[in-house]
Amino acid sequence: MADRLLPVLVAAGGFLGAAGRYLLGTVVAGPPGTLAANVVGSFALALVVGAVRSTRLRAFLTTGLLSSFTTYSTFAVETASLGPALGFINVAATYALGFAAALLGVVAGRRWA
Repeated sequence: MADRLLPVLVAAGGFLGAAGRYLLGTVVAGPPGTLAANVVGSFALALVVGAVRSTRLRAFLTTGLLSSFTTYSTFAVETASLGPALGFINVAATYALGFAAALLGVVAGRRWA
């Protein structure tokens, strides 16, 4: 039987992640804020995947909180609006820093688990 609490946990996490993303955007606006959200989210997601074993907590943190905190659609729109040169820099920075953050998260998650 499916865990009926999971959708509630995902929704609660989604609310908190979206609110956190909004607040980050008020402090760091535009592409730098989106970059910060995606890099922090990459690290946190990798950490959670490596360290958290509870199905409920993982659903709350990964599908809920972190999926609404990070934002590919905003990244895509902002990158397109930057033009070719700055857009390329934004893509390169997002992927390089995101992969580095995820790698650090995996290492930290394995040590924490």
